[in-house]
Amino acid sequence: MQTALADFIASSPAGREADAILRSCVHCGFCLPACPTYQLLGDELDSPRGRIYLMKQLLEGEPVTARTQLHLDRCLTCRACETACPSGVRYGQLLDIGRALVEERVPRAAPARLQRYLLRRIVPYTRRVRALLGIAGALRPLLPRALRARLPSAATPAALPLTHRPPAWPSPRHARRVVLLEGCVQPVLAAGINPAAAQVLDRIGIATLHVAGGGCCGALSHHLSVHAESLAQMRRNVDALWPHIEAGAEAVVFAASACAAMVRDYGRLLKDDPAYASRAERISALAQDISQLLTANAGPLHAVLAAVSTDAPRAARAPVRVAFQAPCTLQHALRAVGVVEPLLAAAGFTLTQVSDGGRCCGSAGTYSLLQPELATRLLRAKVAVLEAGAPQLIVTANIGCLAHLRSGTALPVHHWIELLAARLTGG
Repeated sequence: MQTALADFIASSPAGREADAILRSCVHCGFCLPACPTYQLLGDELDSPRGRIYLMKQLLEGEPVTARTQLHLDRCLTCRACETACPSGVRYGQLLDIGRALVEERVPRAAPARLQRYLLRRIVPYTRRVRALLGIAGALRPLLPRALRARLPSAATPAALPLTHRPPAWPSPRHARRVVLLEGCVQPVLAAGINPAAAQVLDRIGIATLHVAGGGCCGALSHHLSVHAESLAQMRRNVDALWPHIEAGAEAVVFAASACAAMVRDYGRLLKDDPAYASRAERISALAQDISQLLTANAGPLHAVLAAVSTDAPRAARAPVRVAFQAPCTLQHALRAVGVVEPLLAAAGFTLTQVSDGGRCCGSAGTYSLLQPELATRLLRAKVAVLEAGAPQLIVTANIGCLAHLRSGTALPVHHWIELLAARLTGG
């Protein structure tokens, strides 16, 4: 694609990056069938190719309107187009640049500004989320049905449908050590996930350490185009993680694939910060989803699972039918396709067939709150294919997907690592 970037952006680092990305696009259209919003709306401007044209016009100095903002807002940032693209177009990075520029030029209405501000001021902070959910829980009967469905409750299918819950976080007792960044909303919405990950790693000889002073990975502010705020969150996490890296932690592990994808990008996003660039690059290199770490240690895991299976009573060995929803961040950002299913199969679970497994569920971080109509349509389609194989429960690898899926199905929905931990502890 030929470009002629405007003077205001051409010589900047963002302009040079955008120019290179635009020039790599050859208009082939392979991205269109992969794009969930194009499949829903049938509008070229709601496809990656159409949005690239809109961003090209913006970068070349043409007028920017609310129409441009609307089509960029509708993008899920699922990055399925990147997986489908034969030219390796870095669409997600271009979208970050384009959205930030549009945000500067197109004022949002007051309600939209307030909504985004509240998301940034609440969601990245665990205590604030817990307090808000406490208030919402007390007011549950008065809330809209769609919002009630998103609230965790012991009376809903959120309860783990297995015999035992994972034990508490194990004390570090192994020479091999990893550090786990717990995230912001996950400890509130599904408090068992991180301890489950630590328990599984403990059983294969890896100690999992807490991070003091860590927090939100920065993804929420980054995707809302508040990049200065996001960079501050990244720096805080680098400072919190670095002592563990210096002490010999072999990986930075996440039980939320979206957080893993974000931290994998720290090196690129902080490359121009001399105080953080080298440390951020090292942390990005060590960042892994829990599925990637367990796949790399499949031998010890299979040995432990085999021992548990032999010792377990016959009823505990009965197969459970599970539908796995692969989050977009796992598939398209981390490119970790097909890693979870073998781990579940090795633990004795029966995986049901999920057609069109690459399609987004509609969660996409804050997307389900900012674009509820499109998110709901995507959710219904995703739940339909997940339930088609008659599973007993649905599992996923990301907390946002988990919360979104729970609002659209009567089946229990969990993180897959909870099932693995329950199997290892006799559940």
